[in-house]
Amino acid sequence: MGEAPHIFLFLGETPRHNVNETLEAVVVAELDSAGFDLVELRRGGTKNRPLVEVRIDRRDGTSVSVADCATVSRALEARLDHSGLVSEQYVLQVSSPGDRPLRSPAEWRRFVGRYVSVLAPEHGGRFEGKLVDVGGDGGAETATLETNGKQRKLPLAAVKEARLAFRI
Repeated sequence: MGEAPHIFLFLGETPRHNVNETLEAVVVAELDSAGFDLVELRRGGTKNRPLVEVRIDRRDGTSVSVADCATVSRALEARLDHSGLVSEQYVLQVSSPGDRPLRSPAEWRRFVGRYVSVLAPEHGGRFEGKLVDVGGDGGAETATLETNGKQRKLPLAAVKEARLAFRI
């Protein structure tokens, strides 16, 4: 007969932390100290050459410049190089949000006065309008948009997708 199977128990092991959450916390902290907001954080690439994409926005409402991206990139690299969250061969891309998504009521409020492109299937599908006001709270927020000279109220909960619209 053979030998009895071996059973290994690892006691006192620390719970595994979520690397993505930790990475986001590091990025947000660095952006906060530099006066920028995180719009989007994506991880991609390969295990040996991970890609970290960071989309930023300025808090003062002006457009993100190439110089802003370079400044943020240098600051993030300094933090990431010593964090152990990405391999040594990572690629970091910092950019402006372009057609910035609106995800939270706070973001909607921040961009009152700007044009937005909205997808709300239960309220007319996809349309564009000027964001006039955001009211309500606690999950019952509504946006007032001006389209074709008329105002319409739209519950934010009914919005499937919204982005700032580019207007000249």
